[in-house]
Amino acid sequence: MWVLETQISEIRKISENNIAMSFALLRNTTDRYKLLSTPAMHAVIKIESSLLRGARKYFEENNFIEVAVPHITKATGSCENVATMFELDYFELKGYLSQTAQLYLEVLTPFLGRVWCIGPSFRAEPRADERHLTEFTLVELEFAGDFAELLAHIEGTLCSMINTVLKEREGELLLFGVDVERLRKIKKPFEKITYTEAVGLLTEYGVKWGDDLKSHEEKTIIQMMGNQPIFVTHFPKAIKFFNMRENDENPAIVNSADLLLPIGGEAVGAAEREYKYDKLRERLVSSTMFHQLIKKGGSIKDFDWYLDFYKTHGSLHSGCGIGLNRVTQFVLGTDDIRATTAFPLNRESIL
Repeated sequence: MWVLETQISEIRKISENNIAMSFALLRNTTDRYKLLSTPAMHAVIKIESSLLRGARKYFEENNFIEVAVPHITKATGSCENVATMFELDYFELKGYLSQTAQLYLEVLTPFLGRVWCIGPSFRAEPRADERHLTEFTLVELEFAGDFAELLAHIEGTLCSMINTVLKEREGELLLFGVDVERLRKIKKPFEKITYTEAVGLLTEYGVKWGDDLKSHEEKTIIQMMGNQPIFVTHFPKAIKFFNMRENDENPAIVNSADLLLPIGGEAVGAAEREYKYDKLRERLVSSTMFHQLIKKGGSIKDFDWYLDFYKTHGSLHSGCGIGLNRVTQFVLGTDDIRATTAFPLNRESIL
């Protein structure tokens, strides 16, 4: 018996060392091509592929139409923070690398009902660390529907992604020592708390109502709530994107949600969208994002096409963006986003 237990202990030690070595290799962003022959790299690519296949499976089964969207845009490709957009000279016009296709998908919902896309999101993040990338894959959906339907679609998409990985990539998961039973326990519906309730949990840490939640505060909430996926809903209007729809009962908050995942943190940002022209324009020009745009030499003209659309069209719609790398972090159980994709880009690397 003692001999058997010793052998098992040695096997575990070897396995743990291999796992640690694999993650250490994948954290390196320079000379990435040198990892192309490694089993760890192959496993990450296959896991990422299956996660995307799971998302596509959900969208196809639920009649979402895939849309090819632009990746060079005006400021309409911004996601809350114009200051982190990469600028480029677009034939003597100021253009940007897109951070989100949200506004482009929104204007299709009155005609197509349910749409989605997959593409790169570019952020001029100065930090080269375990949490930030300058380019990452974003899965986005928009549909003609309300907040409750939105949360259900997010749950359905995430569960489909995880179930597909479990079905197709158990060997690759075991290579990284992933506890597959942890993933099998992920079921819908997910837990939900309001932003106000979340702040109440964090009061002793100095968090006040109106503060944007930081990553370590999100992790604290997750731990308090049993280390399961959790929606934080109904954030203050002042700290969210200009077109998130005001709550009918309390206009100080918006019908929004962030999905927090253990290890990965905030993986999904979601909301009902404002669709009434006057309110939309008012919210835009009073937003922090718009003031950033003015400082960069932009103007209301950057949003002309989008605002003009809502003069004659518009109906209730909702949507979200799902950060693939954050989902992959959760699946792999790694605290380093650089280990979640074949070619991670940050300030230290360019291909």
